Amino acid sequence: EVIQTEKGEYLCAIKKEPGKATLEILPTLLPKIILSIPFQKSMRWAENPIRFARPIHWIVSLFGGEVIPFEMGDVRSGNVTYGHRFMHPDPIVVKDFKTYLKKMSQASVIVDPAERKKRIEEGMIKEGARVSGKVLKDEELLNEVNFLVEYPLPLCGSFDEKFLRLPREVVIHSMKEHQRYFPLMDDHGKLLPHFIFISNISPKDEKMVVKGNERVLKARLSDAGFFFEDDQKIPLEKRVEELKKVVFQAKLGTSYEKVMRFRNLASFIVERINPGLRPVVERAALLCKADLVTGMVGEFPKLQGSVGKEYARLSGEKPEVYEAIYEHYLPGFSGDRLPSNPVGDIVSIADKMDTIVGCFGVGLLPTGTADPFGLRRQALGIIRIILEKEYSLSLAELIEKSGEQLKDKMDRPFPGVKSEILDFFRIRYQNFLQDKGYPFDVIDAVLSTSLDQLVDIQRRIDALREAKEWKDFESIVIGFKRAMNILKGTPSKKDLTPSLFSEAAEKNLFQTFLKAKGNIDQQLEKRDYHSALLEMTRMKGPIDEFFDKVMVMVEDEAIRNNRLALLDGIGQLFLRFADFSKLT
Repeated sequence: EVIQTEKGEYLCAIKKEPGKATLEILPTLLPKIILSIPFQKSMRWAENPIRFARPIHWIVSLFGGEVIPFEMGDVRSGNVTYGHRFMHPDPIVVKDFKTYLKKMSQASVIVDPAERKKRIEEGMIKEGARVSGKVLKDEELLNEVNFLVEYPLPLCGSFDEKFLRLPREVVIHSMKEHQRYFPLMDDHGKLLPHFIFISNISPKDEKMVVKGNERVLKARLSDAGFFFEDDQKIPLEKRVEELKKVVFQAKLGTSYEKVMRFRNLASFIVERINPGLRPVVERAALLCKADLVTGMVGEFPKLQGSVGKEYARLSGEKPEVYEAIYEHYLPGFSGDRLPSNPVGDIVSIADKMDTIVGCFGVGLLPTGTADPFGLRRQALGIIRIILEKEYSLSLAELIEKSGEQLKDKMDRPFPGVKSEILDFFRIRYQNFLQDKGYPFDVIDAVLSTSLDQLVDIQRRIDALREAKEWKDFESIVIGFKRAMNILKGTPSKKDLTPSLFSEAAEKNLFQTFLKAKGNIDQQLEKRDYHSALLEMTRMKGPIDEFFDKVMVMVEDEAIRNNRLALLDGIGQLFLRFADFSKLT
């Protein structure tokens, strides 16, 4: 049949599909839902052809008390489940969801994750109080443990106080990453020689279980203690040469080459920010990857940076240097803190930019499903550091300087690479601003004209967002759009001849334009964007009068081109700030 839409008439077909009973739909739908569950890794188990994160032993599937029949490989759905593997391994017949929850609880399985989590948190507080300790909060670890256990029982263990001489991060990491233990602190945040672990059973002999976990942690901390002492026999500076044996990326060379590249880039950046910091910036850049070849980082890879900071501190490096060794990895994730001083900022920007330019230069671009080098995160880190610290740095210049360091490694033409990287930063910046609640049209209007000095761009965006709420601003936007529409398809080069103006309205607009241009030029030079936008709104009356009383596209070519030149001049003046045609 024919239907009427906003865009005109369309021919459409109507297909009527009758409803089906729930029990008729679910046997087909449920297997699809199960297989659609995303996992980072999945595999086939035994003879079952289905790929899943773990083996599927049984499936309970009921609707209205009836079994929903379907198969997942060699497993058929039914109404039988099982309790805790060790405390209640017998089969349980399920009739409905309410009795399912009750029977599972009786079989030592707490189905509700919120209930398990509450049980864990309350138990940890109780156990910690026994040794006057408070749990070091870690929501990620708490959630992980919550989904590893069925019947959680928090228990408290202890370790030798001598291990507290190790760096704090090493002790915490040994507990959390390898054992999923929760560290305990005193009221001042100092680590205690105690920890909490979550047992998945209710043991007859709790002391034996505690001793077993204490023994495991002691072995971990003993290993860490050995590496800590052994690593310090070789200073970090001497380890830099060993980075020649560590491949950063096959096409981009070794970690040593990377350090030399971003050290040079950091030297360039520091001249733009604070030349007096050059010695400490170059020192921090030289040492910041040296801990990659230490035994400690080899055993605990996630401690890179933390280990280097501690070794540099112990060897007498300046605070700015050893802090930057750790902080150049910041921000590590969205919302993470930034480096605490300019040295860390500079080394962080240089390292991240080298990675981004290098990866783009050899075609290692992030995709919708993969970003192995974390380029999106690193670009956002650069954006945040520049904006929040208000550094007057040119993105284009940073990309070019980094490209100079990488010219022998790239296998793609640099002009195209540079353009791709700027587009990449534009998208990251757009997303960053939208997450903060900025209107997309305001962002698009400013970024359509420039993406270089981020601090300057941010000020333009802030000013434009405010100006959009002004009473006369919409009229100015309409006038700009009207001028741009008239200019479409006309010659780009337009010479302005004041003597050809004959109408009072165009003479008035020309004089207003000249005055406004002089003021706006000065205001843009001073980065007084609020005043520049106010000056633009003062052109509202003359622009409206011009369009009401003056015909632009007259037959006389000279007069027509002169009027077009006036509109072009106004349009170009506005475009120095933003593309107002993007505003809605």
